[in-house]
Amino acid sequence: MTISWQIAELSNGLRMVTTPLATAQSVSVSLFVGTGSRAEERGSQGLAHFLEHMIFKGSERRPTAMAIAEAVEGAGGVLNAYTAKEITCFWNHLPCDKLELAMDVLADMVLHPLLDGGEMERERSVVQQEIRRNRDQPGVWVSELLIQALYGDQPLGWSTAGNEETVAAMQRQDFLGYMDAWYVPANTVVSVAGNVSHEEAVALARRYFEDRPAKPFPLFRPIDSDLPAQRVAVESRPISQANLAMALPAFARKDPDRYALMIFNSLLGRGMSSRLFKEVRERRGLAYSVGSAVSRYFDTGLLVINAGVAPQNLQEAARLIVGELRKLVEEPVGEEEMTKARDYTVGSFRLSLETPMALGQRAGELLLTMGEIEPIESVVEKLQAITADDILRVARRIVQTGKLVLAVVGPDVESAELAELLAATGD
Repeated sequence: MTISWQIAELSNGLRMVTTPLATAQSVSVSLFVGTGSRAEERGSQGLAHFLEHMIFKGSERRPTAMAIAEAVEGAGGVLNAYTAKEITCFWNHLPCDKLELAMDVLADMVLHPLLDGGEMERERSVVQQEIRRNRDQPGVWVSELLIQALYGDQPLGWSTAGNEETVAAMQRQDFLGYMDAWYVPANTVVSVAGNVSHEEAVALARRYFEDRPAKPFPLFRPIDSDLPAQRVAVESRPISQANLAMALPAFARKDPDRYALMIFNSLLGRGMSSRLFKEVRERRGLAYSVGSAVSRYFDTGLLVINAGVAPQNLQEAARLIVGELRKLVEEPVGEEEMTKARDYTVGSFRLSLETPMALGQRAGELLLTMGEIEPIESVVEKLQAITADDILRVARRIVQTGKLVLAVVGPDVESAELAELLAATGD
């Protein structure tokens, strides 16, 4: 079945995309804003994430968090949001005859939040508890340390949640100023997917969103690539497992090699057929979990590898991981393995787009960040065309001496040991 969508732009610059699915019983409405923790200033770390929380705490027509929740859940739906480095998204998912309610609730809470002072004080404590929880989870915290080590003291290197001190200092005026700058129509995309018509969705979008005036919005500051990476970050804790994370700088969002990078990542660390899983877990028994992932931003990106290993196996596991990276640089991948990696990547991509929610999220994020929505079959064709030579080229662009960054949270680990480990692996 071919998935198609239609795009409209309101008079104030807000973009709207509809993905009709005639057989669906539901409709998903997602509101994307092109901002996140990367838009913050030093001292306001965590502002975008705290604001996301506050938008759920009451609006002009639904003055409490419970009123907002009950409006959606009372119709059998769900609602939530997330804040990332460059995107904030608010979404709900309801039965297909509740599109007007879905649009109404999102517009009301995002465009007309109360940002009540009492609610702000209560939610401040909740956000601080979330920060503490993240710190208490070694697998989460090692990722925070890794990003800090890779990007340093600039917005991409700061925690999306901020820290307890910055959250404690935030005031209502900070939220208002941030929303006035970034939450503007031209920096917003509304994505609707499900058993609805484009005409109905656009008419509702005009009703709820077109009264906002058009205005310009800021741009993210480019990454400071001259800022030296820390290369090693460690936190010693009396726990039973060493949580290892590695990162290498990778590609920006629109890089032409992004399709080859998807296959490269599948070969390296996605699934039980990947090289890291087979070598680190199956052949050596050094880890229960090991894998890799890719993130892309407007001007940079990163490849991340995570593993949980017994402390005594830390150095061996790290050497094996670096060894697998080097093999991809030095040895062309055989055609049988390439075929499996292409099929896995294409198959998992298709399976990730089974629901209205998934299709709506993809369409909205692509329209916001790329300015267009690439057809699914076009992506599939490009993935299937990737060759072993493409993988070699990508590997040599990414796996470069002096670029690898390490972080570990575990028992009795010293940064000096990790520096020696890097030297021992020849990086």
